Amino acid sequence: MSGQTVTFRLADPEHRLTGVRLVQDVRIPGDLLGFHRGGDGWLLVIDRPPVNRMEYLFELRHPNGGVETVLDPGNPRQVAGAFGPKSVLEFPGYTPPGWLSVEAGPGTVTDFDVPVAALDAAVAVRLWSPDGARHDELLPLLVAHDGPEYDRLASLTRYLSAGVAGHWLPRLRAALLSPGPRDRWYSANMRYTGALCTTVLPAITGQVATSVRMGMGASLGALSLLHAHCRYPDAFDALFLQSGSFFLPRFDSQEQRFHYYRRIVRFVTGVHERGLPSRTVPAVFTCGAIEENIENNRLMTKTLTARGYPATLHEVPDMHNYTAWRDAFDPWLTELLGRVSK
Repeated sequence: MSGQTVTFRLADPEHRLTGVRLVQDVRIPGDLLGFHRGGDGWLLVIDRPPVNRMEYLFELRHPNGGVETVLDPGNPRQVAGAFGPKSVLEFPGYTPPGWLSVEAGPGTVTDFDVPVAALDAAVAVRLWSPDGARHDELLPLLVAHDGPEYDRLASLTRYLSAGVAGHWLPRLRAALLSPGPRDRWYSANMRYTGALCTTVLPAITGQVATSVRMGMGASLGALSLLHAHCRYPDAFDALFLQSGSFFLPRFDSQEQRFHYYRRIVRFVTGVHERGLPSRTVPAVFTCGAIEENIENNRLMTKTLTARGYPATLHEVPDMHNYTAWRDAFDPWLTELLGRVSK
């Protein structure tokens, strides 16, 4: 990195490759992603994108026509993701959350399955509680779609443990829900939404004393939680929605190959045109400032606000990934949890 440019290099002294391209999601035009041969390797110079972090891979082309995608061998910094590891650049000014360095008790977890006849499946639940919590202690409950990935890739329970130990979060529990067949369940699916609100949530609150319930999710997980609120307004008392997949044709035509695209569009269009439940709940949105979902998140926030919801959108200098979602927990999830739990 030098000033406002970023230089990528890949050694190839024996000329084994016929081409190299940068694989990225920071909206760099495709005609600017090809490396040029220079000396004993390949070289690409780009303008620094308007983000604080950049996750990427290299696409290598071989003489036999084969193509493979690899990590940058010259960059030891990597990050885990939902679709495997990526190389990552952290630009000047980026700072990981301070709570990552806080030592706190890990809390306790209980794993159980909730059988759901309507889904012909069970929803796996991992119930996290702060250290010392009794099952009859009345506490708020945070319900997380994609819960195990939120924990593995965004350190969700580590954040909760640090916050509870430092008294900047209220004592609370978290139910980490496994997604099952994620695309089908989280795509404004009435069967899944009914199962969540009439079977899964009661199964959780039947095990532990619960005061308020908050839902959090990212991408399709966020969409599914908004769908749950619209169909069962009393299910959640607040929503934390990150990079929600609130697809509309004017913004998201590139998604129309997705199998459940039309179902999502029907639901989202209905929210904008026909309204929302009269029970308004706080809704906090976060989204990457230049990611593909930003326009539909802006519009959804505007629609909720116009209907009387205390809704806010926070645009972050990152993209559609778990590190971006993790970095937005504090202050915005922190503030929401504190506000709703009073």
